[in-house]
Amino acid sequence: MAILKVIEILANSHKSWEDAAQNAVKEASKTVKNISSVNVNNFSITVKDGKVDEYRVNVKVTFFVDNK
Repeated sequence: MAILKVIEILANSHKSWEDAAQNAVKEASKTVKNISSVNVNNFSITVKDGKVDEYRVNVKVTFFVDNK
Protein backbone atom coordinates (compact mmCIF):
# COMPACT_ATOMS: atom_id res chain seq x y z
CA MET A 1 0.00 0.00 0.00
CA ALA A 2 1.32 3.44 -0.92
CA ILE A 3 1.02 6.34 1.49
CA LEU A 4 0.48 9.69 -0.19
CA LYS A 5 0.24 13.21 1.15
CA VAL A 6 -1.47 16.24 -0.40
CA ILE A 7 -0.46 19.86 0.17
CA GLU A 8 -2.16 22.96 -1.16
CA ILE A 9 -0.15 25.75 -2.78
CA LEU A 10 -1.03 29.15 -4.20
CA ALA A 11 1.25 30.27 -7.03
CA ASN A 12 1.38 33.21 -9.40
CA SER A 13 2.88 34.44 -12.65
CA HIS A 14 2.79 37.57 -14.77
CA LYS A 15 2.81 35.40 -17.95
CA SER A 16 0.05 32.76 -17.77
CA TRP A 17 -1.84 30.23 -15.66
CA GLU A 18 0.37 27.49 -17.08
CA ASP A 19 3.45 29.37 -15.92
CA ALA A 20 1.88 29.84 -12.48
CA ALA A 21 1.28 26.07 -12.23
CA GLN A 22 4.87 25.43 -13.32
CA ASN A 23 6.06 27.85 -10.63
CA ALA A 24 4.09 25.88 -8.02
CA VAL A 25 5.75 22.61 -9.06
CA LYS A 26 9.19 24.23 -9.23
CA GLU A 27 8.93 25.72 -5.73
CA ALA A 28 7.36 22.59 -4.19
CA SER A 29 10.13 20.45 -5.71
CA LYS A 30 12.73 22.36 -3.71
CA THR A 31 11.52 20.77 -0.46
CA VAL A 32 9.09 18.01 -1.46
CA LYS A 33 10.36 14.82 -3.09
CA ASN A 34 8.44 12.14 -5.02
CA ILE A 35 5.74 14.44 -6.44
CA SER A 36 3.33 12.27 -8.41
CA SER A 37 0.64 14.71 -9.54
CA VAL A 38 -0.69 18.26 -9.38
CA ASN A 39 -4.39 19.09 -9.46
CA VAL A 40 -5.24 22.68 -10.42
CA ASN A 41 -8.32 23.62 -8.42
CA ASN A 42 -8.83 27.29 -9.09
CA PHE A 43 -7.75 29.95 -11.58
CA SER A 44 -7.88 33.68 -10.84
CA ILE A 45 -6.30 36.92 -11.97
CA THR A 46 -5.54 40.27 -10.42
CA VAL A 47 -6.25 43.45 -12.36
CA LYS A 48 -4.22 46.65 -12.29
CA ASP A 49 -5.11 49.78 -14.25
CA GLY A 50 -7.74 47.89 -16.24
CA LYS A 51 -5.31 45.18 -17.40
CA VAL A 52 -4.44 41.68 -16.26
CA ASP A 53 -1.62 42.02 -13.75
CA GLU A 54 -1.10 38.53 -12.38
CA TYR A 55 -2.33 34.99 -13.05
CA ARG A 56 -2.93 32.86 -9.96
CA VAL A 57 -3.57 29.17 -9.45
CA ASN A 58 -4.51 27.15 -6.41
CA VAL A 59 -3.05 23.66 -6.74
CA LYS A 60 -3.00 20.44 -4.75
CA VAL A 61 0.33 18.63 -4.95
CA THR A 62 0.32 14.88 -4.27
CA PHE A 63 3.50 13.06 -3.33
CA PHE A 64 4.58 9.67 -2.02
CA VAL A 65 5.50 9.50 1.66
CA ASP A 66 5.98 5.73 1.69
CA ASN A 67 5.60 3.17 -1.06
CA LYS A 68 5.24 -0.39 0.30
